[in-house]
Amino acid sequence: MSEYEYILKTEHLGKSFGSLEVLKDVNLSVKKGEVICIIGPSGAGKSTYLRSLNQLEKITSGKIFVKDELFLHREHNKTVLRSAPDKQKAMLLEMGMVFQRFNLFPHKTVLENVMLAPTLVRKKTKTEAKALATKLIERVGLSSKLNEYPSKLSGGQQQRVAIARALAMEPEIMLFDEPTSALDPELVGEVLNVMKDLAKQGMTMLCVTHEMGFAKEVADRVVFMADGMILEEGSPKELFEHPKNEKAANFLKSVL
Repeated sequence: MSEYEYILKTEHLGKSFGSLEVLKDVNLSVKKGEVICIIGPSGAGKSTYLRSLNQLEKITSGKIFVKDELFLHREHNKTVLRSAPDKQKAMLLEMGMVFQRFNLFPHKTVLENVMLAPTLVRKKTKTEAKALATKLIERVGLSSKLNEYPSKLSGGQQQRVAIARALAMEPEIMLFDEPTSALDPELVGEVLNVMKDLAKQGMTMLCVTHEMGFAKEVADRVVFMADGMILEEGSPKELFEHPKNEKAANFLKSVL
């Protein structure tokens, strides 16, 4: 058992861009080792929610907790409470993120891309960072590409490098924002297989995805978002076979 109840939790999370309310009162609790897939129509606020967790988007209101400790509390677009700077940095480092686009440095090799953050941010020695990066690149099945540049890789290979790069920060939570949406269909499987392996190894994962087969197979819980709100959540079986919310039912009919 972990020493905390929830590794990640949001209470009454809100986000507005001017008068446009993108997230409305989003409450979600994630236990260590849980895999949660967030599904829903385009414009539901799914990506904004993920980006707000690690402060790529500044929330307008609500609270974010990491390991039961308050990370950030905002009301009416003003910060009420924020964890101390050192604590905040440590909490942010608990989260690794993989985006739709791979964002690799084109002038650096696969190995250099994965080594960069551990040396700069985690202050690892070059030797330590290289050993860790080599192990992670092997884990995503790309040992033969260590010294290749991103331009020589397929989209699926680049995304696998991006996953290795996020893992190199040794996060406790992995956030995936539609990691297969920019890939050609034949390359999707290789990225999903890496994610499945991570799930089997007990990694806590929050995945925004439109891959319903993946959500059915891997998720402990599926969360349906629409109109900036969580309208339904449950096990894959419950949500896919017996959705209670009308919007969820209509969405699933359209995609399954």
